[in-house]
Amino acid sequence: MGPNGSGKSTLVSTLMGHPGYTVTSGTVEFMGKDLLALEPFERALTGLFLAFQYPKEIAGVTLRSFLFAAYKAQTKARNPDAKVSSPIKFKALLEEKMKGLKMDPSFAERAVNQGFSGGEKKKAEVLQMHVLQPLLSLLDETDSGLDVDALKIVSEGVNTMRENKDFACLLVTHYARILGYIHPDHVHVMVDGKIVESGGSEFAKKLEEEGYEKYAA
Repeated sequence: MGPNGSGKSTLVSTLMGHPGYTVTSGTVEFMGKDLLALEPFERALTGLFLAFQYPKEIAGVTLRSFLFAAYKAQTKARNPDAKVSSPIKFKALLEEKMKGLKMDPSFAERAVNQGFSGGEKKKAEVLQMHVLQPLLSLLDETDSGLDVDALKIVSEGVNTMRENKDFACLLVTHYARILGYIHPDHVHVMVDGKIVESGGSEFAKKLEEEGYEKYAA
């Protein structure tokens, strides 16, 4: 958590390998590997996942085709001997995941995020997470622009992932409202690119009441 411009989105984008950012010092290790030495696609194959604050549209590529390609790559990366699902079996898996997120199966045949509402784009991000089963998800303001119903569905999608003991999540947000549905293990406040205070889930409620003004000095 933290005020606008504090570096929260920059942090997760940098971890994922966004070319707009250069790391000038420090190290990041993930799953025993030097994360900063890996290309973005290699970071994804190690189990890292980024849900964008503003998901991009990909014209001409259906959501199903996009996810099937990513699913095959992830499966092979984690287990080279694994047999990849056929398109028919994957279609069944995808529809099962979409049902859980209350998404119309027809969305799978539409171009990625094209014509989707803000809430639908965020649901599509959570759907990708459910299909790919990452080890660490970086959720960049997934709650922004969501109405209450969409917020509940997205939150339920994250909570379902938490049932997997191998799953971890770094959730970036300004507000505590999503934390009414997702109960964090730890809450950290970032200001000017640094963690200035940390606490438990109850700390988020305090931040909601007091704001970030005391960190501005």
